[in-house]
Amino acid sequence: MRLANRVAIITGGASGMGLASVFRYLDEGACVVVADFNETTGAAAIAAATAKGYADQVSFFRTDVASEDDIANLVDHTLSRFGQLDIMFNNAGVGGAIGPLTETTVASWDYTFDVLAKGVFLGIKHAAIAMRAAGKGGSIINTASIAGLSGDAGPLVYSAAKAAVISLTRSSAVELAPDKIKVNAICPGFIATPLADGGNPEATQAKFATSQPWPDYGRGEHIAGAALFLASDDSEFVTGEEIVVDGGLTAAGPELSRKMPKTSGRNARVSGITKGSTGEPPEVKRL
Repeated sequence: MRLANRVAIITGGASGMGLASVFRYLDEGACVVVADFNETTGAAAIAAATAKGYADQVSFFRTDVASEDDIANLVDHTLSRFGQLDIMFNNAGVGGAIGPLTETTVASWDYTFDVLAKGVFLGIKHAAIAMRAAGKGGSIINTASIAGLSGDAGPLVYSAAKAAVISLTRSSAVELAPDKIKVNAICPGFIATPLADGGNPEATQAKFATSQPWPDYGRGEHIAGAALFLASDDSEFVTGEEIVVDGGLTAAGPELSRKMPKTSGRNARVSGITKGSTGEPPEVKRL
């Protein structure tokens, strides 16, 4: 098992991508502390893990990731319960502020950044303290987003916060590399989770299945697979990176093939070459 004798914290671990990662880590032999603000879903997660025979490997700790006291206490709980901390997956998130820039309040900006950016900073900080003290290295994984990679892939404040996570990941990776603490980010695309589906999972899955080149919707298990790679020794020499898990969405860029006349790709209706303003005629044939 790839995570045998490892201990992990997963924030936002009671649902969606976090919960999928909890079970993937447990399956691979890790002990896992499920950190979440929602005690109801947290209890359900522990019950599900217990039903699968993982009672001795899992624990729940209610956590507000924007509170430094909560994060410090979370790490202390982990060390007390399992004796070590090897993997910190800063995954907790919210949709946060939406709407036009001119209508966005400071309060909604602050709330979004508190959870999405400050929460990651605090997770990195306190995990690094524990990992440095142990002297065995470790892996810190942060959930960013494709929204942090461009200017029109998500709500403005959310996108800015996720861009901050990407930058913080790179800087932290440099600072913690001498301690053999890896710091990486995962940038999910459209993943059908309770956070995204608004109570209508079937409609969300159908919509997301046609939102990128890959002909299926993103699932929490897809993120869990990337999180397993980054937590394991397979990624020993990988740090300061953001791994995009989006079914080819960012690779497609503006997706002009969907919006413009069919001139490229497998559905193209013509073939040949155009020569712009060179004065030479195009060499194009219809298919």
